Amino acid sequence: MDLEPAGLVHICLLESAPRANPLCLMDPQLLQFFGSLAAILLLAGIAWSLKLGPERKLESEEDARRAAGEAVDGFDAEKLSLDSEGRGALLSDASGNILLLRPHGTHFAGRILTAAASAAIEGDTLVIDTAEKRYGAARLVLDDAPAWVQRIEAIK
Repeated sequence: MDLEPAGLVHICLLESAPRANPLCLMDPQLLQFFGSLAAILLLAGIAWSLKLGPERKLESEEDARRAAGEAVDGFDAEKLSLDSEGRGALLSDASGNILLLRPHGTHFAGRILTAAASAAIEGDTLVIDTAEKRYGAARLVLDDAPAWVQRIEAIK
């Protein structure tokens, strides 16, 4: 049986076709709508299974500690500050290392800041330049931004 578009139309035009093929009873626009809906739901399911979607946020200090552990194995934060909108964090450990977390897709990327890093306050935003072209600068709104500027500038 030939199921090319012309063949399908021919099958539906036969007198017995509506009884044999229920698709022949359906309005072509309705059939197209349901086919499109099925394709959209399939693509949404694939995106969900690949964990694609909206940017993650750091809701709590525990989230920040977990993300820091994923970014830098064994990083044990003593001090931390979360961005007011959960878009990143600054953490420091007992050795004085400072870890910057910022969103990267649906995960958080982290960098231990080096002496090349710099920080400045612009309005209510702390701008941290890691001096790495591939990581770039991050903009965080922190309650204790001046203290973090001092810590970052003290890295030697």
